[in-house]
Amino acid sequence: MPVTSTPPAPAAETAKLPLGGLLALFAAAFTAVMTELLPAGLLPQMSQALSVPQGAVGFLVTGYAVASFLAAIPVTAALRGLRRRPVLVGVLTGFALLNAVTALSSSYPLTFGARLLAGVMGGTLWAMLVGYAARMVAPERRGRAIAIVSAGITVALCLGIPAGTALATAAGWRAAFAVLAAGALVLVAWVCWKVPDFPGEPAAERLPLRRVTTLPGIRTVLAVTLVVLLAHQAVYTYLAPLAGGVARTSVVLLVFGVATVAGVWVTGVLVDRRPRATLLAALVLVAAAMLALGLAGRSAAVLLVAAALWGAAFGGVPTLLQSALIGASGPANADVATSLQTTVYNAGIAAGSLTGGIVLETAGAGALPWTALPLAAAALVVVATRRHAFPTVSPAG
Repeated sequence: MPVTSTPPAPAAETAKLPLGGLLALFAAAFTAVMTELLPAGLLPQMSQALSVPQGAVGFLVTGYAVASFLAAIPVTAALRGLRRRPVLVGVLTGFALLNAVTALSSSYPLTFGARLLAGVMGGTLWAMLVGYAARMVAPERRGRAIAIVSAGITVALCLGIPAGTALATAAGWRAAFAVLAAGALVLVAWVCWKVPDFPGEPAAERLPLRRVTTLPGIRTVLAVTLVVLLAHQAVYTYLAPLAGGVARTSVVLLVFGVATVAGVWVTGVLVDRRPRATLLAALVLVAAAMLALGLAGRSAAVLLVAAALWGAAFGGVPTLLQSALIGASGPANADVATSLQTTVYNAGIAAGSLTGGIVLETAGAGALPWTALPLAAAALVVVATRRHAFPTVSPAG
């Protein structure tokens, strides 16, 4: 049966941001981050309840991440022909069921299995969220829509995880996962109410995965994504030894988090008008922060200023890279392109953590910023010189 297209909205409607639907996608991103990272803040409680060492509870986060990494491309490719909203509803329903299983389970193998399946849901969600947001708005509002959805990640990290940990302390870790499960069910209703449906890709019109990777600009954006994440994670993972103490680390993380929120807001304002200039400015700030940390990172004032610059810059980088990717792929191929970026993103996180660990053990914490600086500089050069992948204005402009 042929797939029918959703009728285009009138021009007056496309000029507006569909905030109800975009905020539902924001909440979906928030839910995914909470589901993935909440166990990291609940190690002692979950360890005791499941009768396993705390390290085994940490593997619940690792298992989720690995499953998400492995599932993003093949599951996205398998689901390309299906209508988008049923897929989104299915993923959110999966989060609700699997978080409920986690809340009720007293068996570590059962909990671990639920986490693996949740990781598959997460990989599928991240591959479709940005493309979904891009299809909901007029081209000239695409970057702002992506920024709104991506802000769900920042809010989850800065507010959601601490709030979930506080709830677990007050009412038990099972209550935290039960709230997540209930929230996902509410979100299913919200999506059905406010998020429009879109057709899948008809088989005859589908670009094969290998063809998507050869579209002009795709590999350049993916390469920059990998390098930037490698640089960031090599330092961020080992911020505690670099900062020189637990007390300092807490303050630095707070400054970084607040600055990240500011960076997301500024990026949302600028991304549709000056995407390339904004990305260049963000990478310059990252490089400047790494230089400052390398030269005088032991100074408390320098440390906090560098964290603020770094956080503000990195708050906008994911949105800017996602927007560039959608510009290169076009909305029709956005899900597949974003699944590639999801995989590259996770690869950069893993490679950065590994690289930073090796540097820390062999050269000390002071060498970490000097490891990240040339990587940030390389990304800056590529963005400055590859104008097709990173145009001066958005493709709509």
